[in-house]
Amino acid sequence: MSVFDQLTIVNHPLIQHKLGIMRDDQTGPKEFRELLKEITLLLTYEATRHIPTYEKEITTPLVRMVGQSIEDKKVTVVPILRAGLGMVEGVLSLMPNASVGYIGIYRDPDTIQPVEYYSKLPRIDETTQIFVLDPMLATGVSSSWALKLVKRAGGKQISLMCLIAAPEGVRLIEKNHPDVKVFTAALDERLNDHAYIIPGLGDAGDRLYRTK
Repeated sequence: MSVFDQLTIVNHPLIQHKLGIMRDDQTGPKEFRELLKEITLLLTYEATRHIPTYEKEITTPLVRMVGQSIEDKKVTVVPILRAGLGMVEGVLSLMPNASVGYIGIYRDPDTIQPVEYYSKLPRIDETTQIFVLDPMLATGVSSSWALKLVKRAGGKQISLMCLIAAPEGVRLIEKNHPDVKVFTAALDERLNDHAYIIPGLGDAGDRLYRTK
C-alpha cells in the first residue's frame, strides 16, 4: 500500500528476499549484479501489465486457436547510466526484441543537481512502451531529467522502474511527471544529508562495478 498515486511497490516475497541480500554490505559485486538482474525481471512482470496484446493464430499439437502476443519491437528500454545498465538484461530476458536507449546523467555532489553528459535514444513515438531504468530513486532529479529527455524525443507511454525509492524522489516525479508510473521493490524511509537513501544499500553503481 502506498500513499503515492503513481507508485506501485512490488512487495513479492522473492523480491524482498533478494533485496535483503543486496542491502547487506557483505554482498559482493558478482552476486549484486545477479540479484539486480533477477529483481528487475520480477519488477518487469508487474510493470508490463498494461502493455496491449494482439490476437495471433497459432497451431497447438491438437487444434488451431487464437492466442495473445505482444509487439516487443515497440518497447524501448532506457537505462540511466551507469547503474541503470545493471537492470537492462533483466528486462531484455523477457522482451528480447526491445530497443535500448541510453541517457548519461550524474548528480553533482555539491549542488545535488543533474548533469547530463550523454543521450542516445532510438526512434520513439506516442505508441512506444518506454521503461526508464534507475536502481535508486533518491532525490529524483536525475530520473526527472531523463523523463524530460524521453518526452522531448516523442515518448508518451513511460514507466520508471527502480529498485529502491525515497519519498522525496517519488514526490518530485509525481510533481514533474504526473503521467509516469513508478514501479519499485521498496519505498525506504528518507534521504540523509548527502542525499543517500536510508536505509538503502549505498551507491548502486559503486557496488555493481566495485568503483569504491
